[in-house]
Amino acid sequence: MNTCTYNPNSTVQENVKLFEQIVNIPVFCFGVIFNVFAFWVFCFKLEKWTETRVYMINLVIADCSLLFTLPFVMYFQWNDYPTDNLCLAIQTIFFTNTPMSISIITIIAVDRYIAIKYPLKATTLRSPLRSAALCAVLWIIMAIYAYFNPRFQKGKEKFCFQKRSSEPLYIALFSSIVGYFIPLGILSFCSIQIIRCLKKKINATPHEEKLTQKALYIVSVNLSVFIICFLPFNIGLLLSFAVDVVGVVCNTRLKIRTFIRVAACVANINCCLDALCYYFVAKEFQEASAVFSIFKSLQFRTNQSQETEQVNM
Repeated sequence: MNTCTYNPNSTVQENVKLFEQIVNIPVFCFGVIFNVFAFWVFCFKLEKWTETRVYMINLVIADCSLLFTLPFVMYFQWNDYPTDNLCLAIQTIFFTNTPMSISIITIIAVDRYIAIKYPLKATTLRSPLRSAALCAVLWIIMAIYAYFNPRFQKGKEKFCFQKRSSEPLYIALFSSIVGYFIPLGILSFCSIQIIRCLKKKINATPHEEKLTQKALYIVSVNLSVFIICFLPFNIGLLLSFAVDVVGVVCNTRLKIRTFIRVAACVANINCCLDALCYYFVAKEFQEASAVFSIFKSLQFRTNQSQETEQVNM
């Protein structure tokens, strides 16, 4: 098995370390504050259990778990830490909570899509209990994924969080496609459909117009954050897999893996943005959904009345 070595004291690697410090340290500090505050609000300050509340609590848990690993990740990468049990435990937490966060974000988008597109059916399709059961299933899937993932086994790599072998990781290809690009397609579809529905809605009052505009802004921002944070990292994983399969020179591989480290820092920013995006806008979106549901209900009743009058005539 061929391996690629690099000089940890090179200018490029020193710049990468500096970038990681600039990004990850504030992300860790602010991320912990934002997520702990969001967790406190969603667990103890809200009176009614809703689907969004269940999803947000699970999202906060996933993001906090990932934030917990950041100091270890930086230390391991900077000091060529060996692959021991502590390393494997941190890798497991890091690489399972990222797809967990992506999965929950996608489910929130689907839940919003159902609430906006089919508000009358949503009352039977959606419930906090079903949301909790779905999140439990996702956690079980992530545990199974971690257990069978060869990346989390000893002997695969000498140093923690450093892939230096040229052996292609097919599990990384699978994780990138199933864990990001498919959710990206689902999230994009749901977001576009929600935007279309909200733009078609006739607002009776300025207040309804304001709520609709807020909901449009929320959906657009969430989709943009999802793409900006996670797309570069997953493109890097695909490129890394491709060069390992083709067998290109080590210099190219090292450049791609350096890019992945930088992209991973950008992806970590999502832990802060999740709490901001979903906490501060949850109330406005629920209000807009309620208004849209009432509008749909009135429209449905009007159509029924018109059909009844035509039959009587």
